[in-house]
Amino acid sequence: MTEAFLVDAVRTPFGRHAGGLASIRTDDLAALPVRALQARHPQADWSRLDDVILGCTNQAGEDNRNVARVAALLAGLPTSVPGLTVNRLCASGLESAVIAARSIRAGEAHAIIAGGVESMSRAPYVMTKAGTGYGREQVMQDSTLGWRFVNPVFRQHWGVDSMLQTAQNLADRDGIGREAQDAYALRSQQRTHQAQIDGVLAAQRMAVAVDGRTLADDEHPRPQTTAEHLAGLRPLLGAGTSITAGNASGINDGAAAALVLSAAACERWQIPPMARLVGSVAVGVEPRYMGIGPVPAIQTLLARMGWTLDRIDHLEINEAFAAQVLACTRALGLADDDARVNHFGGAIALGHPLGATGTRLLMQAGLALQRGIARRAIVSLCVGAGQGVAMALEAV
Repeated sequence: MTEAFLVDAVRTPFGRHAGGLASIRTDDLAALPVRALQARHPQADWSRLDDVILGCTNQAGEDNRNVARVAALLAGLPTSVPGLTVNRLCASGLESAVIAARSIRAGEAHAIIAGGVESMSRAPYVMTKAGTGYGREQVMQDSTLGWRFVNPVFRQHWGVDSMLQTAQNLADRDGIGREAQDAYALRSQQRTHQAQIDGVLAAQRMAVAVDGRTLADDEHPRPQTTAEHLAGLRPLLGAGTSITAGNASGINDGAAAALVLSAAACERWQIPPMARLVGSVAVGVEPRYMGIGPVPAIQTLLARMGWTLDRIDHLEINEAFAAQVLACTRALGLADDDARVNHFGGAIALGHPLGATGTRLLMQAGLALQRGIARRAIVSLCVGAGQGVAMALEAV
């Protein structure tokens, strides 16, 4: 079986909602890191790229027409290079790499760009059609985040709890209090700030020219955050609940792209690998507790690989909410402050542009392996409607 390697990855800065990237069309945003990968590797024969696979969660606005194919063309790739858009909700950016690695291991491809994009600022309002002539029953809904046009049978059997509510469900079920959540959120901000100081974030990002200025840094982190500030924030679901804007991820814009090659393509294109992509798994969980998805995904992947958790040096578990990450780490038998988990910070600090986050997690794991911080890593995300995805990487 052919091996698959992560060889390079780059992302835009992650912008705040209605922030520095909000004026960029989603398809143009997706093209930016794809174009950057080409610029980084001018020696590569991009006409031999087998596919561009991008994750995107929304797909209701400027991302509606197979944004991967549109972005590939906008980025200047030859028309012979195809494009595929995938949607596994929050794990879409990782799913693109899963598909790329499988294709290469199966011998059906040698070179694929995998990534993801989301412009939550530009997510449109969407409206149903009238059922009859002159009907007035049309419904308009915001496509930025969460459920819309819900199937009533699904609602009856599995519920349509908001992402906030699913995190609160885990907090209530597992006894994860506000203090523990805020302490985790503070660590996320502090670790992200340290990653910025150490150059880890700069190694991921490209600068973006927008509206006559250059955006080089992520907009969402708040390094000045204190425990007192977090404790003073209002619970978003009302009295007696614990999820706040401070211990949840943000609504953001961003795009990321990774280059996945076979060993033959690495040699042909003269690009050394960052990490070996060695396995992946997707699982389903109860939708009301969707945040716990990384636990069975990681456990299933470890069993499939013949690995044990104590042999994993670096874990990326997406920080949709502090309560959700803590539910996962505690279920896995890890301490709340385990240094292996989100060592460079996470989405609570950096933000969560849905389709791009999985690719960011993958590149952070790749950097940990490339820099010798770890030998083995796992990347995992929870997924709306009740799923979990995990991917394993090894140093080369």
